[in-house]
Amino acid sequence: MKPDRRSDIAVLWVRYKDEQDSEARDALILNYSPLVKYVAGRLASGLPQTVDTGDLISYGIFGLIDAIEKFDLSRAIKFETYAIARIKGAIIDELRAMDWVPRSVRSRAREIERTYVALENELRRVPSDQEVADRMGISLKEFGAILTKLSYTSVVSFEELWVGGERDDAQSAIGSIRDDSAEDPVAIFESAEIKDILAEAIDRLPEREKTVIALYYYEGLTLKEIGQVLGVTESRVSQLHTKAVLRLRARIHASTAAAV
Repeated sequence: MKPDRRSDIAVLWVRYKDEQDSEARDALILNYSPLVKYVAGRLASGLPQTVDTGDLISYGIFGLIDAIEKFDLSRAIKFETYAIARIKGAIIDELRAMDWVPRSVRSRAREIERTYVALENELRRVPSDQEVADRMGISLKEFGAILTKLSYTSVVSFEELWVGGERDDAQSAIGSIRDDSAEDPVAIFESAEIKDILAEAIDRLPEREKTVIALYYYEGLTLKEIGQVLGVTESRVSQLHTKAVLRLRARIHASTAAAV
């Protein structure tokens, strides 16, 4: 009979948490290291080619180690779920520290977000690309060019919304999962409220943008694969993804500002 691998991992967890066994810790890191490659690969698909996937993996390893050190065995959640949030947070932290996105691009992103909010409030519907371009005083072609530049940042931007961009439990999506032993109901309420706002914002997206978000973040398809599903080019999918993220960021910022 083959040994139960899950039982072996459970033994490693007990050895590390109860006995601070460094060999058990190293074995856990080795066992869960494929999670880092998975997360880094997903994030890399939306970043410029100048960002090396190997660097993302090295950043993510620190997140994995942090997750192993801080994981509470008594909580009724899978370690993989907990670790993925921390690995993403670690990678995003490093990308933000590098500040590889030009300031002018960040400024344009904020301008588009403000325009989306203003037009949605005025029109009581999702504005078209032409309406956004007109309000910004640019051509539709120029608007498309801006989206192409912003596409390098949009994957990270969405992860910041969902994960929080930090390695702090209180700010991560995983921190919002119910824990009967938790003693901070206010934090739980706020996390649930943000998730509700995000869900509502996704539901209000144009159908194609909603599909892109669902296929990329929930079904695990690449932008190229989504293009094949929708019958459009990968660059077009990238633009749809970027617009969706900007709309979501604008909606969440507007909702949280109104609540203050």
